[in-house]
Amino acid sequence: MRDLPASLAAQLAGEATTLCRCWSLTRRDGVVLGFTDHDRDLVFEGITFRAGAGLEAAETTAELGFATGGGEASGALASGGLGEAELARGLFDDAAVKLWLVDWRDTAARTLLETGFVGEVRRSDTGFSAEMRGLGKAFDEERGGLYTASCSADLGDARCGVALTVATASVATTDGRLGLTAPALSAYADGFFSAGRLVFTAGGNAGFGSEVKVHRAGGEGVSLQLWQAAPNPIAPGDGFTVSAGCDKRFATCRARFGNAVNFRGFPHLPGNDFIIAGGTDPGAAPFDGGSLFR
Repeated sequence: MRDLPASLAAQLAGEATTLCRCWSLTRRDGVVLGFTDHDRDLVFEGITFRAGAGLEAAETTAELGFATGGGEASGALASGGLGEAELARGLFDDAAVKLWLVDWRDTAARTLLETGFVGEVRRSDTGFSAEMRGLGKAFDEERGGLYTASCSADLGDARCGVALTVATASVATTDGRLGLTAPALSAYADGFFSAGRLVFTAGGNAGFGSEVKVHRAGGEGVSLQLWQAAPNPIAPGDGFTVSAGCDKRFATCRARFGNAVNFRGFPHLPGNDFIIAGGTDPGAAPFDGGSLFR
């Protein structure tokens, strides 16, 4: 049961209404944006809800229990915080969303319809459509620790404890999207930056970051391949920083970083193949309770 302001309830009960919908989006970087399907801007709760995006909402669904409901909104790519570059950089991924039903003649007559998160965003040449996911989405996410053979820490964080190596370089040659060469990184061994993070510091992609897919160093020079294409063409001379990567294996942690004492995985945990293999004699090796790695 939802309690409505008296003026809004009267609007809904009337034969003609002056209602519209307003959305606020709180991006991952903390920027708050407002949009409305009304034909002029509206202001409330310290947010200006702009009409210029041509935002439209499709049908929304609600689910019982912990199932995730939601809907979809679509609009035109435009300046003012919702443009091609912002979407490509992932600033709207998992953004917090609020949806109001508002009387545009008196914005005090409003009610909060939904809260949730932005899900998948699809782009076309001039527009976008964004999936809206309800609060039940939080129950679909993994929480807490897991018993896995690989490390659960991120290289350089407090649980890992390694002093993260970050190198500074610039692009020498590039295919404009995913691949680039950087001779300034020639001092680092092959694969050192694989699974690391590259962040552009200058050029058309300044501020954009992507995980490094492959780092090759050899006779043909130093090359990096990114997992995610940059929103703008990469150009020679673009500056960037790149951090060391880790494949989260115990052998890598011990040999490359000398950090076995802080390894946050369970490398000797028996896998499914070992468990289902069984044995004819429970007391025979290797099922005698002793270590399997000595």
